[in-house]
Amino acid sequence: MKVLLVGSGGREHALAWALSKSPLLTKLYCAPGNAGIAGVAECVPIPATDFAGLAKFAADTRIDFAVIAADAQLVGGLWDVLEAAGIRSLGPSKAAAVLEGSKGFVKELCDEMGIPTAAYKRFTAPDAAKSFADSLGYPVVIKADGLAAGKGVIIAGDKSESHKAIDFMFEGGFGMSGHAIVIEEFMEGEEASFFALSDGTNVVPLAGAQDHKRVGDGDTGPNTGGMGAYSPAPVLTPALEQVAMEQFIKPTVAAMKAKGMPYMGVLYLGLMITRSGPKLVEYNARFGDPECQVLMPRLKSDLLTALVAARDGKLAPLEWRGDVALTVVMASKGYPGSYEKGHIITGLEDAAQLPGITVFHAGTERRGKEIAAVGGRVLNVTALGKDVAEAQARAYEAVKRIHWDGAFCRTDIGWRALSR
Repeated sequence: MKVLLVGSGGREHALAWALSKSPLLTKLYCAPGNAGIAGVAECVPIPATDFAGLAKFAADTRIDFAVIAADAQLVGGLWDVLEAAGIRSLGPSKAAAVLEGSKGFVKELCDEMGIPTAAYKRFTAPDAAKSFADSLGYPVVIKADGLAAGKGVIIAGDKSESHKAIDFMFEGGFGMSGHAIVIEEFMEGEEASFFALSDGTNVVPLAGAQDHKRVGDGDTGPNTGGMGAYSPAPVLTPALEQVAMEQFIKPTVAAMKAKGMPYMGVLYLGLMITRSGPKLVEYNARFGDPECQVLMPRLKSDLLTALVAARDGKLAPLEWRGDVALTVVMASKGYPGSYEKGHIITGLEDAAQLPGITVFHAGTERRGKEIAAVGGRVLNVTALGKDVAEAQARAYEAVKRIHWDGAFCRTDIGWRALSR
């Protein structure tokens, strides 16, 4: 099969790496890709935002299957555009991607289906939002209703912070994603991610992971797109994974089908494990980033076969390795704010030679014979080990061998698992 993967980040490199191993694959293209992806796929200079250009390339190249990796493309309807051009693709459709595109929709679905989640209300004007936030008490969670590149959530510790955050969103701080906002109670507990694959009717579990959202050690500092992850996550016991499927994912997929917008593709369930049980934090319509970078090394089954089966309604259970995978994000100075670009990276080959190490590229670019850091999150240094401690030690040994001016990372990825 000729396959087109759309995207350019660390998640896409992990997917390209897994897809490249498939016996079904004859040729893998990635648009636009990055310096790491170029090692396993042919990168084509078409922006992921150019839906018409991607559809034309896929048709001209006779692509057999397309994998759309990122939220903006799915919520924007790229699946619909490719399918209309005759290109079988991993979804979901634009209609079904509302599970990620609107937090308000998801909250209303939870009410309808009896899915546990935080108390909330949705607002389109600031004054009522401020009053409700005050009534909940502090801290309180304020979310842009739409997509905000993983940064559309503010946890306000007091009234002043809350009102400032609400004004910020309604004044366009997160662009159009803040035209409506959701105010919800702050949930205390441990957060984890669980993934499943749906063909629109049937669902099979994938695996769980735990992300590290804050930029600093000890979960301090501002939220980011993710500074590291590991899988499996000890907090997600087999019993909790069963609950995730039966009380959250299966009812949601059934509801979407009943609403006439069947959900086909990867479904990401963000769970908060509270004292009163698991509650939904959010749904995403694709693999997480950096969770994907720890799921792919553990996947024993063929990824391409599984994704095609989801598209064609022929799902089957997947197999997973027993190893633990842990990834450390190496980022550029200044991230998640403005950051420096263009510094040359050294030590990549040295790090990759260590046992159990795979380095996935996120924000990189080839410049002649050298590779430059051009993103906020630049590399995902991923290790396999028999347990979290071994995977963590291997990952940080590899991190020590990689350098560029201004590079930094958290030094405690995996701390929750190790402290149990």
